[in-house]
Amino acid sequence: MPIDSFPSGVAAKLGWYVYRLIDPEDGETFYVGKGTGDRIFHHVRGDWSKIDDEDTLSLKAQRIQEIRAAEREVRHVVHRHGIPDQKVAYEVEAALIDTYPGLTNIAGGHGSGDRGPRSVEEIIAQYAAEPFDARHRLLLVSVGLRLSDDVMD
Repeated sequence: MPIDSFPSGVAAKLGWYVYRLIDPEDGETFYVGKGTGDRIFHHVRGDWSKIDDEDTLSLKAQRIQEIRAAEREVRHVVHRHGIPDQKVAYEVEAALIDTYPGLTNIAGGHGSGDRGPRSVEEIIAQYAAEPFDARHRLLLVSVGLRLSDDVMD
């Protein structure tokens, strides 16, 4: 029988934690989250049967349904526990989200846009750039760029 909650007292000892949901078929991490208490189990306990249109299901919910349909159970891994507060939990979660490409998470990790993965060249360009002396009025537009997979390898 699959575990769907922590035994009494365990969650209190964990404090804030960051976790991964894993497909047992291929060992792929498909979701990263953070929480306290039994948060890690909430995703699998969701009642997806009340949603008729598959398009309204999140990718995470679809993956959980596929795992269940194959008569397998989602693996739950607490990746880091004893985290002192939610702010630190957000940082750990963001680092893990940046590490696993192709997650079903709807949102990226907090701060990933500002402090997330970058090549060494991008870091140097950001922090060692020569000061710019504007001699004319300018209109600046920031274009968010996403690193290609080959930079992340």
